[in-house]
Amino acid sequence: MPRSKGEADYSSEISSEISYLDELTISHRRHLGENDGYPDAIYMISASIFQNIHNEKPLSRRLVHYNNDLKPSIPQMKDDKLQRSVYDLAFSALKYQEILEEILINSSFYPSESVSVDSTSLVLVMLYDYQNRKFLPRNISDTEAVIPEVREVEKCLWNCKTKLAAALARCRIKNDAVSIHLILPESVRNQEKRACSLPLYAWVNVLKTSVEDVTSLLESKGFTKVKCAGELEGLSFCEDRHCQDVLLFPTQLTPKLNDMELVTSHKMIIQDKGRSLAPHSVKVLMNMDDDIVITNAGSRLTIAHMSTLINQNLSKLYVCGVKSEMEQNDLKNLFEKMGCKNIKLIPQRFTDIEPIDPRLQKVKVILLVPQCSASGVSNPVEFILNERGDTTLLQELSQGKVSEQKLKSLSQKQAAELMHAVRFPKVQAIVYSTCSIYPEENEEVVKPVLGRKLEGSKVQPYRLSAPVIPLCCPAEITCASDKFLKIEPSEQVNGCFIAVLTRERDPSGAVSVKDVLARAAAKGLLDGVETVKTRKKQEKQKKIKISTPKLGSFSGTQSKITEFLNEQKPVTLNTNSPGIQTLTGTTASRTGSNTKIPQRISIPALPNKVKRNISNVSSIGKLSSRKSSTSGSKQELKLVLKPIEMLLPPVTIRYLSTPQIPSNGYNQPYLFQYHGLSSHPPFPYSRNTFVTSLGVKKQRDQGMFIPRRQPRPWL
Repeated sequence: MPRSKGEADYSSEISSEISYLDELTISHRRHLGENDGYPDAIYMISASIFQNIHNEKPLSRRLVHYNNDLKPSIPQMKDDKLQRSVYDLAFSALKYQEILEEILINSSFYPSESVSVDSTSLVLVMLYDYQNRKFLPRNISDTEAVIPEVREVEKCLWNCKTKLAAALARCRIKNDAVSIHLILPESVRNQEKRACSLPLYAWVNVLKTSVEDVTSLLESKGFTKVKCAGELEGLSFCEDRHCQDVLLFPTQLTPKLNDMELVTSHKMIIQDKGRSLAPHSVKVLMNMDDDIVITNAGSRLTIAHMSTLINQNLSKLYVCGVKSEMEQNDLKNLFEKMGCKNIKLIPQRFTDIEPIDPRLQKVKVILLVPQCSASGVSNPVEFILNERGDTTLLQELSQGKVSEQKLKSLSQKQAAELMHAVRFPKVQAIVYSTCSIYPEENEEVVKPVLGRKLEGSKVQPYRLSAPVIPLCCPAEITCASDKFLKIEPSEQVNGCFIAVLTRERDPSGAVSVKDVLARAAAKGLLDGVETVKTRKKQEKQKKIKISTPKLGSFSGTQSKITEFLNEQKPVTLNTNSPGIQTLTGTTASRTGSNTKIPQRISIPALPNKVKRNISNVSSIGKLSSRKSSTSGSKQELKLVLKPIEMLLPPVTIRYLSTPQIPSNGYNQPYLFQYHGLSSHPPFPYSRNTFVTSLGVKKQRDQGMFIPRRQPRPWL
C-alpha cells in the first residue's frame, strides 16, 4: 500500500482543484435531500480546516492522536458556495469529534488500520460523511479529479463499515439516543433546531432597485407576500418589522434564492438581520453631510448596507483595517458591483489612527462592529464566513459555549476599540454592535466609558441613549428597558446587542437652527415641508403684494365693484334735478305714499377691528374719495368696498321716502344704523349669523327683518 501523504504535501493539488470545484453546485445536495458525498478536494480542504481547529484533549484522555506540528494552509476560495460546503463539513465533524473518536476506538479501526497520523483529520471528516450516508458508497463522477490519499482512506472505511456501524449502534445504546444527533450537548441541539427554522434575511440594494420592484418581481415569480414571519411557508416572503428594506424568506429557499438573478446581480443581499440593525441605528443619528467610520473591514456586507442607506447624503464612509493590496482590490470589486461609490478605504487599524487625523475631521458617527464570539448566532459558519470572522471560534462554538479565556481576550480588544473611539473630539455618537449574548462583550464593555471625561479634553462625556429601532412587542420593550437593544436568539431571529452612545449636551452651548434643519432633512422629515426661512419670506412677499396693489392688476369682480361705486358716487344732489325726481318717484311707488323721509342717523362707534378694516382701503378708494369731496360743509357718508374679505356688524338698510317731504338741502340714498350685538360672544362671532361670499355679516335673528335685498351688480 502506498504511503499516505500529509495535508501540507497536497496544498498544490488542492489549489489546482479549486477552479474545477467552482463549477459544481455540491452545496445544494444537502438542502435538496441528495447525500451522494463530495469530491475528493472537498474532503481534503475540510480535513485541513479540521486539523487547525480540532479540540485537543489532555494527554491522559487522548486516544486518537493528531499531528499537532502539521498546520496546513487553507487555500483561497472565491466561490461562496464551495466555501460554505467546506466549512460546513469541517464544523459538523468538529461537533461530533468525541463521538467519532469513540467509534474509531470501539470498532478497532484505530490504531489497527495502517493510516498515517497525518491523515487522522481526513479520517474523521470522511467518517462523519460516511455514517451520514448510512454507510453507502458515494457517487463519483468520471470527470472528478482523483486524490490518492482520499481514495485510500475511503477504501479503509469501506472495508470496516460493518464494525463501524456496530460501534455507532453501541454508542447510541450507551447514551440512550435514537440518533447520533441526540448525543450532542443540549445547547448545540437547540442551536441546530433554531437554525432549521430561522428565516433567511436579505436586504434590498436601493442603489440598483427598490423594495417595490423586488416585491413585484418576486410575486411574478410565484412568491406570495405574507404579513409576518410566522406565516412563511413555501414560496413566500414578508417585510421585516424593524428595517424597511429587509425581506424574510423560509430557510428552505436558500438554494433557490442563491441562484436567482436578484442575488447574483447584487440587487438583494443575504445577510443576518443583526448586522442590518446597526446601519439603520447609525442613519437616524446623522446629518446630511456627516461622515462615518466603520472600524472592522471584515464586515463587508455591513459596509455596503451602510453605503446604500446614506447614498442620498453628502457623507463619506471610511473603512479601517484594509491591510493588504489583495483585500483592497477584493473590496473595491465588490463595492463596484453593488454600486457603492462613497466608501474610502484606510489601511491602518482603527486603534492606530490618531483622533485628530485630518481625513476624519468631518466624522460625526462611529460604527463599532468588533470581532465577537457570535454566540447569539444559530448558524455560526454562515455568519463567520460572511463577516470574515475568526474561524478558530468554530472550535468554541462547536461545544455550544465559549471559554472564559476566549471571552476575556475578545472583551479586552472590544474595550480598547471603544475607548479609542471615545477619544475622537468631533464625534458625536458611537454605535456599538455585537452578535454575542455574553454580558462580558456587551454591557460590561460599554458601561465603563459612560460619563467618563478624558483628561485635558473640553468635550462632553458620552451617555447612553434609548434604542432608535422601533420596538414591536412587549418582549423587545422589556429587553430595551435599560436603554440597550438586546435581542435573544430564537427560531425567528439571531441574537444581537446594540448600544447607542451620544455626547451629553454642552450646558454652555446651544444647537443652531441650521444643525436642527440639517438633521431633520437627513432623516427625511422635511419632505414636502417648507423651511422656516422660506415660509417667512413668502409670507412677507405676499403681505407686500396685498397691501400695495397696482391699478392695472384689478380684473373681474373688482371692475364690477368699481363700476357700481361710480354709479353711487354723487350723493350731494339738487332735489329738483330730474335724477332725484326719478329716484324718489321710484322709491315712493315701492314703499307707499305715507312713508316719511327718516332723519339722518349717525353711525355709532364700531369695534376697533371693524374700524381698521373699513379704514384700510386701497389707494384707488382714497383717490376716489378725494375727487368726490366738495368744497362746502356738507360731506357725504361713503363706504368704499375693497376686494378682500371683511366682517361687518349687522346693519339695517332703509330706503328714501316720497318726494313730497322736503329734504334739508341734501338727500341720502342709504342710511345705516348699527343695532349692536344681542349675544355674549364678542364681535364678529355670533351663533345666529353667517358670512356671505364677500364676508358681509347678515343677521338671522327672528326679530330683525330685511324687506328687500340690496342688489349686488358687482357679482
